[in-house]
Amino acid sequence: MPVIKSAQKKLRKDKKRTQENKKLKDSFKSALKKALKTPTQKTITQAVKLTDKMAKKNIVHKNKAARIKSKLSKLINKPVKRTKEASKKSSKRTKKS
Repeated sequence: MPVIKSAQKKLRKDKKRTQENKKLKDSFKSALKKALKTPTQKTITQAVKLTDKMAKKNIVHKNKAARIKSKLSKLINKPVKRTKEASKKSSKRTKKS
């Protein structure tokens, strides 16, 4: 336990910050898992918002936050899966020379 008054205050502040950061990290992890599992506009927006907050508070490095946001944005813009019939039709068209 620190003896100096300023060190005692710093310890109190550090404990409080650690708790806040842990809450934010936990909510971010759950939002990210939810967004990856069911990628809807709402879940992805929530995850991106929490990612920005964490980067702003230096809990996560800004480049890591950018990578996560990029990964999430790819989920939104994913092309629709094609059926077997549709892919056969398109392959026939491309084979003609």
